[in-house]
Amino acid sequence: MPRISRALISALLLLAMTAGPGVLADDNKHVLLLHSFGAEMRPWSDYAQGIRQELNRQSPWPLTITDQSVVSARYDTNSSEKPFADYLAALFAQHPPAVIISVGAPAAAFVQRNRGQLFASTPMVLTTLEERRIRYSDLTQDDAVIPIQIDYKAVIVNILKVLPDTRHIAVVNGTSPNEQFWSNLIKKEAAPLAGRVELTIWDNLSFADILKEASRLPPHSAIIWEGMNVDAAGVVHDGDEPFKSLRAVANAPIFGYTEPLIGQGVVGGPFNAIRDTSRTTAAVSVRILGGEKAGEIRIPALPFAAPKFDWREMKRWGIAEGRLPQGSEVDFRGPTAWEQYRWQIALIATVILLQGVLISNLLRERLRRSRAEVQAQQRAAELAHINRYSTAGELTATIAHELNQPLGAILTNTETAEIIVKSGAPNLNEIADILADIRRDDQRASEVIARLRSLLRKAPFELKQIDLNDVVRDTVHFLSALAVARNVNLTNHIDPLPLPIKADPIQLQQVVLNLITNAMDAMSDMPIAERAIAISAKRDRNFAELSVSDVGPGIPTEKLKNVFEPFFTTKPRGMGMGLSIARTIVEAHGGELWAENKPTGGAIFHVRLTLATAPE
Repeated sequence: MPRISRALISALLLLAMTAGPGVLADDNKHVLLLHSFGAEMRPWSDYAQGIRQELNRQSPWPLTITDQSVVSARYDTNSSEKPFADYLAALFAQHPPAVIISVGAPAAAFVQRNRGQLFASTPMVLTTLEERRIRYSDLTQDDAVIPIQIDYKAVIVNILKVLPDTRHIAVVNGTSPNEQFWSNLIKKEAAPLAGRVELTIWDNLSFADILKEASRLPPHSAIIWEGMNVDAAGVVHDGDEPFKSLRAVANAPIFGYTEPLIGQGVVGGPFNAIRDTSRTTAAVSVRILGGEKAGEIRIPALPFAAPKFDWREMKRWGIAEGRLPQGSEVDFRGPTAWEQYRWQIALIATVILLQGVLISNLLRERLRRSRAEVQAQQRAAELAHINRYSTAGELTATIAHELNQPLGAILTNTETAEIIVKSGAPNLNEIADILADIRRDDQRASEVIARLRSLLRKAPFELKQIDLNDVVRDTVHFLSALAVARNVNLTNHIDPLPLPIKADPIQLQQVVLNLITNAMDAMSDMPIAERAIAISAKRDRNFAELSVSDVGPGIPTEKLKNVFEPFFTTKPRGMGMGLSIARTIVEAHGGELWAENKPTGGAIFHVRLTLATAPE
């Protein structure tokens, strides 16, 4: 027994064990759909789906619809037909279907070859087969036929009409017996057009070679998709994948005559309408289920429906709509905006006219608002300046102490130099050392004055690229004397890499200064040995993050959300503006400022700013 027959028998036995009991137990009117190539093979799968829907819609009785496939249609042998026929006879021996519907020519041929063995008295409806494939001599009184017409000449004439420059047409087809029938028929019907166009049928190539040929067609070519069931290499192809693969590589437009291809990538043309065939097939089947004799029902062959085209493919291949046959339908073309939204457009036009006046008023309002925002920013800058003066007032004693040290040293060195000069033999080297000390102390005093002037300077808000590490260093150095005076251990942990940001250095320094001085105030009632503040600056992905933490009593939980509100303070003599101003400055820089309590005690304030450049 051939290999395929053994495999088929195994599969059929498995199906019989799984599907048989359910079928036999079904009491509804039973309809068997007999497929030619499988339930997933297009276009027959679309016909079968349409027939199923129409049966359920038209039937006044409950139906049970099952599917079987004549897999032998792919092979040039009848050795597998008998086991399959035996399987169907065994499957429905006790409860035969009320009607059998064969979908496609191979299924119809199988039915006619095995009519005597396979439900000799069961009505059959042979549908979706071309009228030239019907063996009318083998029909019985229990057979009804719904034939269709395929006009290959009309398909080719359609191509030449919409693409008049076409010189070469390639037909994609397989090598199974069923497909060879169509290859011969295409050659016969295209013969009258031999002087107008060259026809090539790719039925002697593997599908891989067909794809290669389709990708290198000469100019003014077109492709007709007949189908691909079994290629010349013996490979079986199912579903939509072969057509999708062809469309992906083809350098010429593709045409076809089956409706499911419209929207899948064919340009279009005349086609067999699934709806007409499915509706007619279901109507005949319902009539048979109602008692009519199948052989007495005569249905004329269903011709091509009106041409249908895909607008997207027309645009892709430069096909003008004026070249389409009269009465053609164009799908996938969205209606024009005016056609689809006529009254909406009229309404919108009216609204736009009304909005013109509103927009002009809004522009004036926006101008006034912009001026108000500028003024508000100026007021905020002035308030921040006042805050800096207030902070400087708190630092007066520390600044005076820091100035007294270099000034006292200068005075001492000057007096020493005078004594040396008045001596009988002054030591010039010693005088040079004294002058160097005086210069160094003078520079120290100048730096103190410069830092104070920088803090108190009233300057407009100006963004420039700075290093957050430098701001932290300068502020910590500026407050180091105050930290010593208040017995606070002030430490900083700075990122080893630069933290470039876009900021106003004076205002950002004020933020850091406010956070550190607030932390000092929070620890004023703590033992001297425990007072400590840690400042850190680090990189967090694309952000620079500054944190100031203390070991004080922390912030009451219920007040955490209020600490940045204006005039909110926990200090007996505080104004409640420092943290509010700090948050305003940070947000003006596009950053964030928030506070939280540490699990080990104390509060920590975080500032997050976007880095100006990506890290190297």
